Amino acid sequence: MKRYAMIGLGGRSSFFYTALAKDFVKTSLIVGFCDTNQTRMNVANDHLAKLSYASAPIPTYKAVDFDKMIEDTKPDEVIITTMDRTHDIYIIRALELGCNVITEKPMTIDEVRCKAIIDAVERTGKKVRVTFNYRYAPHNTKVFELLGEGAIGQVNSIHFEWALNTSHGADYFRRWHRDKRNAGGLLVHKSTHHFDLINFWLRSSPVSVVAQGGLMFYGRENAEKRGVTEFYTRAHGSEVAKKDPFALHLEEHEQLRKMYLEAEHEDSYYRDQSVFGDGISIEDTMGVLVKYGNGAILTYSLIAYSPWEGFRAVFNGTKGRLELDVVEMSYVNSGGEQGAEGALEKCSITLRPLFEKPREIEVQGGLGGHGGGDPVLLNDLFGENVEEDRFGRAADHIDGARSILTGIAANKSLRTEGVVWVKDILDLKN
Repeated sequence: MKRYAMIGLGGRSSFFYTALAKDFVKTSLIVGFCDTNQTRMNVANDHLAKLSYASAPIPTYKAVDFDKMIEDTKPDEVIITTMDRTHDIYIIRALELGCNVITEKPMTIDEVRCKAIIDAVERTGKKVRVTFNYRYAPHNTKVFELLGEGAIGQVNSIHFEWALNTSHGADYFRRWHRDKRNAGGLLVHKSTHHFDLINFWLRSSPVSVVAQGGLMFYGRENAEKRGVTEFYTRAHGSEVAKKDPFALHLEEHEQLRKMYLEAEHEDSYYRDQSVFGDGISIEDTMGVLVKYGNGAILTYSLIAYSPWEGFRAVFNGTKGRLELDVVEMSYVNSGGEQGAEGALEKCSITLRPLFEKPREIEVQGGLGGHGGGDPVLLNDLFGENVEEDRFGRAADHIDGARSILTGIAANKSLRTEGVVWVKDILDLKN
């Protein structure tokens, strides 16, 4: 039985501790919680008590006592779900203290932190897993399989469009993600999922990147240009917010109220900031052109204010074309059932061979969050007698690095308005 400690008890953490307490009791034991906020750790323990988890309450430690938690609880692995800019701190320290690591995406937010993690893995000999759940979604795995079988020959180009809607997309502009220093912007925090899928599908890595983008919808200045005259800082206690369809009312969501509104007295973190307020430093509209080591070219688009949620990926090859269309259910992080986050609403895969009639590809499964990827990932992480995955979907620290390097290069291209060579940022061959 493996022992797990967790640091970062925000919205994403319940995905892991609930699964460990409900579905993987035979293989796993939660031994420690760590966070900057005691209230959120208490919320986690209350949740485990409702699940009748035998080890509840879990011992809790403030973030400054991370080393003490490791010393006291002796975990085999540490699960990291903190703010993105602190991932590297706890990944590296956990490795140095003899633990393997499971970390949320993105692995980190810039090349300096990334190189430090790679060096720590090499220095300690311990392992890092990055939880790229979208690899495990049945439709994404099917695309990997079809491309590997040569269904469209050599892949020469990909068009990948991801749409975040006005619920899920807007949520990044209410939270700590709105400050680019915390998460690297959506090109790192969110697009790491998408760039990892491309690396996974193509079995290749990015070589060069060009990007354009900006804050074109959210933020006060954009709202003013559209004629908005009433503004507020946060939704709670605001009369103006009651008329704003983008406002998030924490008191109306039990979990959000407990985790954030009732935890504000500890850290003054406001989960319900106005998406049309000042202080937003991330982009909401992005276009990226990427060249890969195998010669393929990617055109990528991400917007965070779409009327629908999902993505389209089109692959053009020497023997035909493969089209993947996915519509996902809308959600707000921690605002409802965890299994609904990114759950599949509809999906189609169309194979169009040259000089032949197109045909629809059947895909089995797809239940659960992130297109059905969440339950498969969890079993791969924590399951009993897990068989070797013939698709090689488990992502290590190098996979984590490859995915964020596309976004890091895109951010640099935004600043310089030029082509960025990935090896000039961080050469993974060395």
